[in-house]
Amino acid sequence: MAIAKHTEDLASHIPAIHLLVNLGYKYLAPSETIKLRDGKRSKVVLESVLEDWLAKNNSIKSKNGPVPFSRENIKEAVASISNIPFDSLLSNNERIYDLLTLGKSLEQNIDGLSRSYSLQFINWKEPHKNIFHVTDEYEVEKRHSHQTRRPDIVLFVNGIPLVVIECKKPGLNDDAVKEGISQCLRNQKTDEIPELFTFSQVLLSLAQNKAKYGTTGTPEEFWAVWKE
Repeated sequence: MAIAKHTEDLASHIPAIHLLVNLGYKYLAPSETIKLRDGKRSKVVLESVLEDWLAKNNSIKSKNGPVPFSRENIKEAVASISNIPFDSLLSNNERIYDLLTLGKSLEQNIDGLSRSYSLQFINWKEPHKNIFHVTDEYEVEKRHSHQTRRPDIVLFVNGIPLVVIECKKPGLNDDAVKEGISQCLRNQKTDEIPELFTFSQVLLSLAQNKAKYGTTGTPEEFWAVWKE
């Protein structure tokens, strides 16, 4: 088993990490991701990264110039996306998608007037102003359990996990890719780590030069071949 895992790392896992780093993603060791979650493996958002980015990249326009969102509002924004009570995989995924694309309205008093202002979790107009991280063996605690699952690679934008990748040892047929898809589907189950997949926008299963992709809730037969 250890030999198989070593081969998998050399053939698929490590090259994928190197490619992503070359594309501009900053690598985070697994131990760093645990620290950024205050040691809480049940959390999937890197809240300290998100909080810092929100404070630096959101402001309110006023007649006297830009006004920063209050610390209380920044914390409320982080909580609004990271602490959504789990209802179901797809309903939570839709709620998070709306927050990512539409932002969050927050009330703040400026010049004696209290109004609602929009805060954005991702800068869609200027992508280079976002923060991109990649990690491997991302340890997430199963629901109602202290056991954990460790997806091979997770990509973050501003501390929000948007892509989950399973890397498998290449075989002579499609079994390796199917194994990765099977793991993604298993991990989405209610008693597994569905919270991670409520955030994900793209899921990938790859085995060296073969890859398929889907989205949260996509059955195996509808995963599509990834083409360059």
